[in-house]
Amino acid sequence: MSKNSWLIPDDIYFLNHGSYGATPRIVLDYQQQLRERMERQPLAFLGRELEGLLDIARQKLADLVGVNSDDLVFVPNATTAVNAVLNSLTFQENEEILITDQTYNACANAVKHIAKRWGLKVIIAKIPFPVQSPLEISQAILASVSPQTKLVVLDHVTSPTALIWPIAEIVQELNNLGIDTLIDGAHALGFLPLNIAAINPTYYTANCHKWLCSPKGAAFLYVRGDKQAIIRPLTISHGANSPPQDRSRFQLEFAWMGTDDPTAYLSVPKAIEFLNSLSIDGLLGLMARNRNLVLKARNLLCHALEVNYPCPESMIGSMSSILIPSYAWAAEDLSRQLWEKYQIEVPIIPWGEASLIVRISAHYYNSIEQYEYLAGVLNYLLLRPYQTDNWSKMLLGSWFP
Repeated sequence: MSKNSWLIPDDIYFLNHGSYGATPRIVLDYQQQLRERMERQPLAFLGRELEGLLDIARQKLADLVGVNSDDLVFVPNATTAVNAVLNSLTFQENEEILITDQTYNACANAVKHIAKRWGLKVIIAKIPFPVQSPLEISQAILASVSPQTKLVVLDHVTSPTALIWPIAEIVQELNNLGIDTLIDGAHALGFLPLNIAAINPTYYTANCHKWLCSPKGAAFLYVRGDKQAIIRPLTISHGANSPPQDRSRFQLEFAWMGTDDPTAYLSVPKAIEFLNSLSIDGLLGLMARNRNLVLKARNLLCHALEVNYPCPESMIGSMSSILIPSYAWAAEDLSRQLWEKYQIEVPIIPWGEASLIVRISAHYYNSIEQYEYLAGVLNYLLLRPYQTDNWSKMLLGSWFP
């Protein structure tokens, strides 16, 4: 299978799959076929066929993440899922919701919005970075739990620091305390082996459009069976009073929230099929390949930028964040320079008062040469005034003056 299966041009160093993903040509072609089928007979497709097609797609996805398909619904993105859960719950004044200082900003905003409505206290656990072991994460979170904690909202894979958290261990401890958990696994699907039943959260959401490479606008929400009666979509529509037939109210309400384009959801099985074809070991082999590439790239960058590893390898999947001094660069300026002058697409994130995070992603279309180029450019931009050797010139030849 060619790396040109994606639309990304060869002259772009696209090292940021993690932000929005990238959909392969074959999956986009399949989605277009579905759209044409829908437009040839909209009433038949949306009114008579869609429910069964969604069942098939949900079953494929449920098999992948280790849950019963009745416990899983499609949503446009993980942020929508988080908002649906938060807006469905009821609270008592002075109860607490626990998040962390690495909670994804959109989800943190949703929590704060709900907290203001109900008069809740938002507790923010401080998570170290750099970090020496997963135990530091667990301890920081569990130490912030109190008798007033009603809900804990956690990332499975953090956005800025790209860390895989020991989510199963944390959820188990919180379950033992009788505290509900909402896990934002936006990056997890296609990024690491995922078995939601083994984690046993109250609620779990993940995007399909990131590492699973589906079209944009496809994600899922898992809700444990005993909570499904209280969780409702943000848009209340026909499902609120549709005849139940052979499906739950939870399924009926989330399956139809008004006329929309459902083809991103229906393309998820095609994305799974395609990714499975990229390795003799299927998706597990692809994830291992991506992880090995990002570990090599991390080694290269840490050497080029003369910095230490900020976390153990066990906490890394298909992304890695490297912590560097800012060298008086603003994150936005460095990011703009990398893109406008060097055609490198990679997140540069401010961290603390004088540090930056460089977050790299690795997918099938990436190669080690792209990270060598990034390392050389960053070495040249950041360290050139402070060193006398010719590391960047040695790596990149005559490209630099």
